[in-house]
Amino acid sequence: MTGPSVGLVVNPVAGLGGRVGLKGSDGAEIQRRARALGARPEAVRRASLTLRHLPGVELITAAGPMGADAAAAAARPARVVHRPAGPDTTAADTRAAVRAVVAAGARLLLFCGGDGTARDVLDALGPEPRLPVLGIPAGVKMHSAVFAVHPRAAAEVASAWVTGRGVRLEPAEVVDRDEAALREGRVSARLYGRLTVPVLPERVQQRKTGSTGPDPAAPAGLAAEVAERVGPGGLLVLGPGSTTHAVATALGAPDASLTGVDLLRLLPDRTARVLLRDVRADQLRALPAAPWIALSPIGGQGFLLGRGNQQLTPELLRAAGRERLLVLATEAKLAALAGRPLLLDTGDPALDDALSGHVRVITGRRSGAVYRLSA
Repeated sequence: MTGPSVGLVVNPVAGLGGRVGLKGSDGAEIQRRARALGARPEAVRRASLTLRHLPGVELITAAGPMGADAAAAAARPARVVHRPAGPDTTAADTRAAVRAVVAAGARLLLFCGGDGTARDVLDALGPEPRLPVLGIPAGVKMHSAVFAVHPRAAAEVASAWVTGRGVRLEPAEVVDRDEAALREGRVSARLYGRLTVPVLPERVQQRKTGSTGPDPAAPAGLAAEVAERVGPGGLLVLGPGSTTHAVATALGAPDASLTGVDLLRLLPDRTARVLLRDVRADQLRALPAAPWIALSPIGGQGFLLGRGNQQLTPELLRAAGRERLLVLATEAKLAALAGRPLLLDTGDPALDDALSGHVRVITGRRSGAVYRLSA
């Protein structure tokens, strides 16, 4: 017997700019640049990962890469109720597909994309939508509280909602950042509204919270630990964020990016020099040796991998190994997570499972904490 009707709308270009360091995928020009740099769409594949773990529902979707392709990849039958106007889909196509899927009787809407896609869903549903909605994360920016932590988690939440097991419905904020400002190193976010989201503990992400910046004394201690671990001449990939930027500044490299992934070399005097700003995945792939990787979790959310640092591919992470992964966070930042784990969404479920467990977090000079890392 077919279960409740679940809608699926995929933004095929979501996340296109992630691997190539463009910090977003909104707009035709950015999408053109991403493809010219060798970017490949990931949204259909990520949506299919969710569908493979979501049995027992009637699936209502849009044609081609907006949903039907993901259903076919997961060997799932689907009822197609909308066809996009052309091969290059737009925000208008997303909004039209959402309205068509809802009109066809979907009782839960899954959408695959990022914060920009969440805004389109909100626009399509109106200012006070009651229909439960859940995002399958596929964008570069995913700061809204409407996304599952990864595609498999989206299936877990949707399955629990279908069977009525332990799910509560909550209003969740849709926020988005100005991509043009982000590419210039400025962070500008806005609240657009709220969607109703089915929630399971640790399966739906929190909204990203702003940073007040690390304790003025903390970056020097973190930087000293990083310099000692990496050693003179070592290559260091530094992830985005205020904590890592403060560490770069303490290492004598204030020109490091605030919002991108950079490649640095450690010098004999334990300072560092930026070799590449806003590095792309293909540039990291071409390195002669596996680098060290230093990351700090996103404030409030706890994401370590898979949000804003998609340049760190599963292949690079495997080559570097767990022993070359340096996790940086002040004690205050860890305390703000209130026991929630650091999160992984590398795009490779097997790697996420392999990295899960407990990790040593560097909290200062000669100080650290053991903290849970989870897919």
